[in-house]
Amino acid sequence: MSLWGSITQKADINQYLKKDTQFQQTLKAKDLLALGIGAVIGTGVFILPGTVAATTSGPGVILSFLIAAIVCAAAAMCYAEFSSAIPIAGSAYSYGNIIFGQLVGWIIGWALVLEYMLAVATVSVSFSAYFNAFLKGFNIYLPKSISGPLDPSHSTYINLVAVLIVCMIALMLSRGVSSSMKINDWMVIVKIAIIVIFVAVGLFYIKPKNWTPFFPYGLKGVNTGAATVFFAYLGFDAVSSSAPEVKNPQRNMPIGIIGTLVIATVLYMSVATVLTGMMPFKKLNVADPAAFALQHYHLNWAAGIISVGALAGMFTMMVTMIYSSSRLVYAISRDGLLPNFLGEINSSHLPNNSLIAVSIIIALMGGFVNLNQLAELVNIGTLIAFTFVSLGIIPLRQRKDIVNKGFKVPLYPVLPIISFILCLYLMTKLKLVTWIAALIWFVIGLIIYFTYGIHHSKG
Repeated sequence: MSLWGSITQKADINQYLKKDTQFQQTLKAKDLLALGIGAVIGTGVFILPGTVAATTSGPGVILSFLIAAIVCAAAAMCYAEFSSAIPIAGSAYSYGNIIFGQLVGWIIGWALVLEYMLAVATVSVSFSAYFNAFLKGFNIYLPKSISGPLDPSHSTYINLVAVLIVCMIALMLSRGVSSSMKINDWMVIVKIAIIVIFVAVGLFYIKPKNWTPFFPYGLKGVNTGAATVFFAYLGFDAVSSSAPEVKNPQRNMPIGIIGTLVIATVLYMSVATVLTGMMPFKKLNVADPAAFALQHYHLNWAAGIISVGALAGMFTMMVTMIYSSSRLVYAISRDGLLPNFLGEINSSHLPNNSLIAVSIIIALMGGFVNLNQLAELVNIGTLIAFTFVSLGIIPLRQRKDIVNKGFKVPLYPVLPIISFILCLYLMTKLKLVTWIAALIWFVIGLIIYFTYGIHHSKG
């Protein structure tokens, strides 16, 4: 086969479906919602509404979250249609392989590898910082040498908590999806309960005058705020990687993906409404605006609960992303583009080789590397996947061999095209340094593909 024929070869959906029957279908709609909410709602729910209100939108940040959710909804519905029509592992990577061909699939997969692994590594460092602060409340102090990335000049050698939390989650997931989801479900319930407590308590301290003026920076500020908080919703796409392990995916996948977005929007807007009502928005440009507002009213007990909620939020996010990244690497290796052993399923119907591999890489990144300058790369990886998935709905509808009896994007083809344009627009808002780092990452990816993947492809 010619080079062009190889890179444009489209994967056979029936082969994918046959290979993925090795997974056990144990996940229900509630588990998918827990996965999605676990990924989307992290510490940002207690931080973004305050900082964006103070610097960009004022109380209009409430509408910023709504606008961002509407923009995200278009991409979410595209994901919902794909996961309903093609319930296979690999999420957007596999969709790209089937619709656009092998090279595009690889580029999407390589972007998602970046998104998932870097997101978990970054959050593991934040988890470590919150956990250390939590311990200090009990006068327990971890040595500096094990509390930061490798930097001998500042006497830090490893972020031990970041490494241990990744290893603990990996161990949990290696025992099985069903038991892991039970733990994740409970952690999500704890997180939502803490958000509800904040809203319920904060309602009694709202001063309507704090909402005036509602648009201090004008409608432009609200729109700018929407572009900023858009990234708070990212993560719902990780739900689609669980498709082969879902009962009745045609029904449950759309519920998990779209339901996640709806619930997240309600939670974000509720926190934003209460927070901007409790305090003048200009005072909310602090590291922990929710805790700051509660402490202002001497509600220190509630501020302490916020810290627990932050830890629960980061834990569930890491569970979802480690789970999704292991399924992604399994899918890429299933196709031969990465070493075969990573695409193996064990006797317990789990891709534990890929789980171990991604967990080791994430633990090393979180434990030894300073990730501050790389965090925004998560956004570009996500938007690349969103762009191809949105555009892919059009050729998906034209495929006669793919029958979809489940969810379909409304207002076709207008909505997928709008989603595609919006994703391209948001990518233009990313910093130049992010684009340069992403270019380096994709050059590495193309080298791996043309020196290894294309020669070992099973397509």
